[in-house]
Amino acid sequence: MSITSASICAAADQLQGFVGFNAKTGRYIVRFSEDSFGLDVLEESITPTCEFVWRAFDGELMSLDRARLQLLLEQNIDDRLAISEPLRVYMRRTDIPEISAERRRLNA
Repeated sequence: MSITSASICAAADQLQGFVGFNAKTGRYIVRFSEDSFGLDVLEESITPTCEFVWRAFDGELMSLDRARLQLLLEQNIDDRLAISEPLRVYMRRTDIPEISAERRRLNA
């Protein structure tokens, strides 16, 4: 199976969990329930993981952000996050630019 930008985007949209910014530690953390973050994470910072990895780029274009994906990889919970091979290939292939796509926010 060849890995295409479409399969990488689909893998990003399949990511599980939620990401929130912990103001006390100054770090993003992952949880698997919106209710499990605690007081140090503001509710408005809690984002579905599949949305967290995309950042606004230009108008309606969004980029699949390697730095945000790296934050997820560093948590060492790949199976729970559902990080699949297309995303691993994307992270290894630093010789290609970040993927940009026109997309709409998914309902989580």
